[in-house]
Amino acid sequence: MRVNNRYVSFYYENDMDMGEISIDPKKTALLIIDMQHVFITRPVYKNPSEAEKKEMERWEPFYKKIDDVVIPNNEKILAAFREKGMEVAFAKIQCQKKNGADRSLDQKATGYNELLLPPGTPSAEIVPQLTPREDEIVVTKTTDSALTGTPLRLWFHNMGIDTVVCTGVLTDQCVSGTVRSLADESFKVWLIEDACMASTQKIQDNELEILNNIYCHVINTEELLDALR
Repeated sequence: MRVNNRYVSFYYENDMDMGEISIDPKKTALLIIDMQHVFITRPVYKNPSEAEKKEMERWEPFYKKIDDVVIPNNEKILAAFREKGMEVAFAKIQCQKKNGADRSLDQKATGYNELLLPPGTPSAEIVPQLTPREDEIVVTKTTDSALTGTPLRLWFHNMGIDTVVCTGVLTDQCVSGTVRSLADESFKVWLIEDACMASTQKIQDNELEILNNIYCHVINTEELLDALR
């Protein structure tokens, strides 16, 4: 079953069974994934080298999309969930050991994915527009999936949650890993296409097509807000 005609993969081209977007406020939680400075705040270079300038230029479309679309939509969704008294949770990457020995293999890899974010690291904090409030769950992880290696699955089940709305970054990495884990644990998942982002629009579109209708339903912010109303 699908709920719209966007991001339809080969597997679902001939599936004409259309459903509706339905949200039960008592059984649904919002999960905001890795909206941390380290991932979505532009790095600042005092005297950038030519290589650093090129890297800044290469990433600028991503940061612009984050600033103009992703953060504002996360703010709208977060406000709606809070207004209705619905459950809100956050996930962020942060190791427990100062030397990062507890990190998973992908976070020990070289290159972009190499992350060492022990407790107290300013860049590991969630951006201020989305600061968690008292009594909202925040899980720290050394994995892509917010369920692997955290008690979040158990907590959601204990709270009577069977549906999760996912937002955040990066769509093809931690968001995707979390969505797949949630689906494997039999949660219904709504992934908000304009409240998450990959490094490029091409990767974003590809990953949404891969995930949609199998592991989740991909919808946009306004569709979600309409369903909540």
